[in-house]
Amino acid sequence: MLQVRQDVLGERFSLQRAAFEKQPYPDLGVRKDRLKRLLALTERHETDICAAIDADFGGRSTHETRLAELFVVRVGIRHTLSHLKGWMRERRVATTLPFLPGKNRLVPQPHGVVGIVSPWNYPFQLAVAPVTAALAAGNRALVKPSELTPAFSALLARLAGEHFSPDELSVITGDAEIGKAFVSMPFDHLLFTGSTAVGRQVAVAAAANLTPVTLELGGKSPAIFDPSCDLDAATASIAYGKLLNAGQTCIAPDYLMVPKGQAGTVAAKFADAVARLYPTLRDNPDYTAIISDRHFQRLRAMIAEARDAGAEIVEINPAGEELGTASRKLLPTLVSNAGPDLRLMREEIFGPVLPIVEYATVDEAISHVNQADRPLALYWFGSDRGNRQRILRETVAGGVTINDCMLHLVQENQPFGGVGASGMGAYHGEWGFRTFSKEKPVFLQSRLSAGAMLRPPYGKTFERLFALLRQIT
Repeated sequence: MLQVRQDVLGERFSLQRAAFEKQPYPDLGVRKDRLKRLLALTERHETDICAAIDADFGGRSTHETRLAELFVVRVGIRHTLSHLKGWMRERRVATTLPFLPGKNRLVPQPHGVVGIVSPWNYPFQLAVAPVTAALAAGNRALVKPSELTPAFSALLARLAGEHFSPDELSVITGDAEIGKAFVSMPFDHLLFTGSTAVGRQVAVAAAANLTPVTLELGGKSPAIFDPSCDLDAATASIAYGKLLNAGQTCIAPDYLMVPKGQAGTVAAKFADAVARLYPTLRDNPDYTAIISDRHFQRLRAMIAEARDAGAEIVEINPAGEELGTASRKLLPTLVSNAGPDLRLMREEIFGPVLPIVEYATVDEAISHVNQADRPLALYWFGSDRGNRQRILRETVAGGVTINDCMLHLVQENQPFGGVGASGMGAYHGEWGFRTFSKEKPVFLQSRLSAGAMLRPPYGKTFERLFALLRQIT
């Protein structure tokens, strides 16, 4: 079976490569047609997509799928359709004086065949949003979705086959070995969304082919409460951002920093905010389960380690329910006084568990953030402009939302991407188009150019002209 899947991968890649060679620069009409079919795939199959993702999670909020996946993708496709003509135009670039009256142009050219590896936590959004950018830029695309969402991955493969020919867009399903074969293909560009550890392996595999990569990874994204913040509003935002998709979000707040002496107050307000969002948990369709038993047990082990080490553990259970042994729903959990060597404080949590760390000064908060790898996201809550500017200027993160959570992700007019261990490169909106395009510089020489006077044989004319060039430059 593995060899059969790898054969299909090779066949689809060769098919797309040949198709691109026949049509290396699809015109605006072709690209818009592909995007409209992608939009139709999104709009016509909402019920099936929500059901498949729910089945894979063993309980995934349909409302969250509709909002955080289908809606976000629709907005991105429509934004792209509205602006694609302008993005495709050759751009005039200023020509420096010595080379006038020649002209400079930048021509956005498709890369060719793009590979997209998407994860399980937002399986539709994180597959189709990069496809949007790749097709807009004029590429062909192969997608490898996660093996942890088999129902959805099979559905996406079927829907792609119904709306596209395999030489335009194709979905390759399979296990981790197929994933390794996929990232080893000589793509013209490869986008991977997933963990930092796997991202390193992907970068190594791509380097063998000199394939350029965009890595959308993760990390420990901090949320910082300034002394000037509105605790009620800030805590409500953190509760929503942390518990959306049960914390299985790459830009979820990973840990919370609060001014010294406020941990207890914030914990109480957080519990109240959770109770308002999720009055019950066990049978509540709004509260999402953990994707797999392995991930569930990993989170429980992290909590147990912290408890054994003397950390204060508060499990929030508004209705006092027994969740049962068959459920993979995990109680929202707060952890205080966790030591820096615990897994909770070293690894990205990726679940509904929130450590609270107290800090004494802004300097201490900045130092704490900067001692770790650069995060994918950072959140700051407050009204003190001076402290806000210090956080923005003295820390490095992939993106920032002020006085809320995660909203920088859905801004189509801004790029989304990580930095350092949280990723490289960016996409969304025009930045996605540019990621999957080669901005080819072109110089158009004028018949009036005096450049020939600088060629051999050198002599007095060269010296006079060269002296003039030195003066004007």
